[in-house]
Amino acid sequence: MTYRFSKNDQYNYEILIALGSAWRQGADIGEVLATTSATADGHAETWFSAWTALARRVRAQAERSAAEERTVSARDAYLRAAGYFGTALVAVDGSADPEARPAEVFAAHRDCFDRFLQACDPPAERVSIPYEGGSLPGYLVGPPGDLGPLPTVIVNNGSDGPISTAWTMLGAPAVAREYRALLFDGPGQQSMLFERGVTFRPDWEKVITPIVDFLLARGDVDPLRIVLAGISQAGYWVPRALAFEHRIAAAVADPGVVAVADSWWHNLGPELRALWESGDRATFDQVMTEVLSRDPALAAMWRWRAKPYGIGSPFDLLTEVSTYDVMPFVGRITTPLLITDPDGEHFWPGASQRLYDALPGPKHLVRFTEEEGAHLHCEPMGRAVFEQRVFDWLDTRLASVGHP
Repeated sequence: MTYRFSKNDQYNYEILIALGSAWRQGADIGEVLATTSATADGHAETWFSAWTALARRVRAQAERSAAEERTVSARDAYLRAAGYFGTALVAVDGSADPEARPAEVFAAHRDCFDRFLQACDPPAERVSIPYEGGSLPGYLVGPPGDLGPLPTVIVNNGSDGPISTAWTMLGAPAVAREYRALLFDGPGQQSMLFERGVTFRPDWEKVITPIVDFLLARGDVDPLRIVLAGISQAGYWVPRALAFEHRIAAAVADPGVVAVADSWWHNLGPELRALWESGDRATFDQVMTEVLSRDPALAAMWRWRAKPYGIGSPFDLLTEVSTYDVMPFVGRITTPLLITDPDGEHFWPGASQRLYDALPGPKHLVRFTEEEGAHLHCEPMGRAVFEQRVFDWLDTRLASVGHP
């Protein structure tokens, strides 16, 4: 990575995400850098303690501002606090109390985010989207004024990022451009995982189709201008959904993902992959247990990334992850799809180009370079550049929808 703040690669990346979110008021650069200086050793407990301490301090300030009816100060502080609690959660599986802390910190994160959205103008609408006999929780956020039916972006989060990051990366820029933004938790994401125990699924069209049904029933959503945009692992879920759900006008995958499992094998190497491919479940699980016992940082990150799948056996986990492959379905995609392709993509290198080449329908590949500071996975430090290119493309695509 070009920028180095921590010995731990994952923590270093989270710092870049936090710094980049300052573009949409999701963090304060001084707060982030001051906390970063206290976590440079890369230890999970240090990380967790420092970020939760910052989050609590900022939340307390938000509460004081709210009590004094200083709405703008309270709103902005609640958003920052939500982001900082979310940043702390990344290290919870390597911390001193990985069992009790997730529920407590996630509840604090979501409470702060709820309070932020209620302080927006207009306040966000909490929604419950019918889903397989139950519901998906979400928020519908729009710009000020009675603007009637508007183009609406379905914001598809990634594998483990907080919803506050989904807001700063996609929701906030959409609302700023007079779109509505639907934020939601799908299976394995955020409240669906931490509060309901619902895990990931590969057939994401079963998630997006009920969301489209929900939006089409509303009078404030333009039915011809629904957008699906996803970050990180949603670079797989977005094209997978598009293969079956054809009522979406345009879509964005940041970045393109062909096979989710590719990001797991980077950390494990060819020998372990060969052992897994041999089908020897018992030996693979034994070897993986030994590997993880020798590397606490890798073990903690493994547990964090495995949590949304709900599978204990390493062999069975990777078998499940390997079903998240869009190639068998890519020929069915007809929706115009923009795919980002940043320099230094470290989770799915080369996948954006592979997905682009395989798509049969309208498509657009957008490069983001190190020279312009918009490189790395999900362009963490190039948010203004990202917004301009992606939303200008969306504006252009949607401008002609429904017109002769």
